[in-house]
Amino acid sequence: MSTNRRDFLRNTGFAAAALSLPFVGKSSILDELAYKPLGSFGIQLWTVKEAMFADPKDTLTKLASYGYKQIESFEGPKGFFWGMKNTEFKKLMDDLGMKIVSSHCNNTVEFERKSAEAAEIGMSYLICPWKGPQKSIDDFKRFNDEFNKSGEIAKKNGIRFAYHNHDYSFKVLDGQVPQVVMMEGTDKNLVDFEMDIYWVVAAGEDPKAWFKKYPNRFRLCHVKDLTKTAKGSESCQIGKGSIDFKSILSEGSKYGLKNFIVEQEAFTGTNPMESAQANAGYMSKFQL
Repeated sequence: MSTNRRDFLRNTGFAAAALSLPFVGKSSILDELAYKPLGSFGIQLWTVKEAMFADPKDTLTKLASYGYKQIESFEGPKGFFWGMKNTEFKKLMDDLGMKIVSSHCNNTVEFERKSAEAAEIGMSYLICPWKGPQKSIDDFKRFNDEFNKSGEIAKKNGIRFAYHNHDYSFKVLDGQVPQVVMMEGTDKNLVDFEMDIYWVVAAGEDPKAWFKKYPNRFRLCHVKDLTKTAKGSESCQIGKGSIDFKSILSEGSKYGLKNFIVEQEAFTGTNPMESAQANAGYMSKFQL
């Protein structure tokens, strides 16, 4: 339940009313009070990258019509503003009733400029999306210095820097877990993390345990479901896979998780835009 005073008073008032009712139906009313709507949710544009490359304005218009209020972009050939100036892109977002909250980008090239442009239009995060498997744990330790430096640049400009995981950072290397090395070797005042829940589960890890172990470090997440295939696993429409988002997102929200961003990378039996619409339908009904 929300700790907001207004919500608390409202909910406790409803609860008192529910308790005054006859026993029949009381539990269902209290069950509803135990949950709260997810609120705004976003989509990582990589999910619909082909459509974005073909016609970004039309694609974003459709995503807005599906119910997405937030987007997370990625850095392509035309940058993460898709060939538009940052202020032009913000106007498009405003016109659509959307907000660009974050973007994946290369944090080793012109990061000062990128941070300034992102901050100017009210973005919250720039995110390093990939480092790849490394030869030694020392490589990951070197990333800590890079991430702290990027975090300093981002903070100076008024935004935050984060790192997005894949499964490789959970695989033991030289007797250590790279994800632990990065989380404990970066300054919590400068560096946050975006949990890709799919990749955590694919690595055989429990997302809830990571939220608990590192409170207020995972500020964003990718809501991406997992289904088993003959070759291993792949992502699928949310709710059609095996990941228990109800318990995971509820737990994450207790430990600082704020941004819920849809992502899907495989589209068996459907196409990316159809899946984006279906995923928005799932998220719009989701309750923490």
